[in-house]
Amino acid sequence: MHNVLIVGAGAMGCLFAARLGEAGAAVTLVDVDKARIAALNAQGVTLSDDNGEHVVPIRATVAADARGPIDLVIVFTKGMHTADAIRSVAHLAGPGSLALTLQNGLGNAEAMAEVVPRDRILIGATDLPADLNGPTRVASHGLGRIWLGSFTPEGEAGVGAVVDLLRRAGFEAVADPQVRVAIWEKVAFNAALNALATVTRLTVGGMNTPAGRRIATAVVDEVTATAASLGLAIDRASVLAKIDHGLVHHRDHKASMLQDRLAGRRTEIESINGAVVEAARAAGVPTPVTATLADLVRMVEAAG
Repeated sequence: MHNVLIVGAGAMGCLFAARLGEAGAAVTLVDVDKARIAALNAQGVTLSDDNGEHVVPIRATVAADARGPIDLVIVFTKGMHTADAIRSVAHLAGPGSLALTLQNGLGNAEAMAEVVPRDRILIGATDLPADLNGPTRVASHGLGRIWLGSFTPEGEAGVGAVVDLLRRAGFEAVADPQVRVAIWEKVAFNAALNALATVTRLTVGGMNTPAGRRIATAVVDEVTATAASLGLAIDRASVLAKIDHGLVHHRDHKASMLQDRLAGRRTEIESINGAVVEAARAAGVPTPVTATLADLVRMVEAAG
């Protein structure tokens, strides 16, 4: 597995492009921002991590100018752009190509399945830290893991090759038969903090109050119940521990959904809180707090 296409030149896209490129993969980074593409081609990605700061040359382009065939496409766009993103690069896929989503939220693999054979889709979750500082600089400090699995049982054969590729690039990647649990645990974390931050415009530390913790805990409980209705036993205590760690140790961090809102971009509310509410409604699980937060974010977005 050598030819890798990464769609989305945000923090995660640049982090993965840099590390995979350093490991010897032929990486192409696809984005729609032509100014960023030009900067990446001219300057490469400057990666700051626990090994220091280093510059990695990167090939960046718009989808129409990318060249195939590719072995692996990794999608790092926002959830509402997944369908368009995978369609834009579908012409580069060969019969053995794999597609991987490590995006936030729910429904990304289903959107990819409109274009990609279901047995060629891999799904996963990651808690890797990554912050973009300008168009070509990304910082990633501290520990993080990638959990990978297949969208369908027929696709399990592809998981090992991608895990090996990511490990060669220095990532802590594991094949996880229960990867959907990891995905839902991340959804619970994001549903609890991202929407609340967007409505209140508070940093993570600003939500470390009795009221903030009550709301976050209620959302985790609702997501846990929704996942259980689907046969997924997420670890409520682990999610709450991660929330507690974030509230205490990442006080100045602005949640990604809040950053999108402040920048005038669409948020991922439909892929996170909205998707949980939709799944819960189908299963008959009440989610009043999660649904209210989703509606409040919708109102904030509609107000411009």
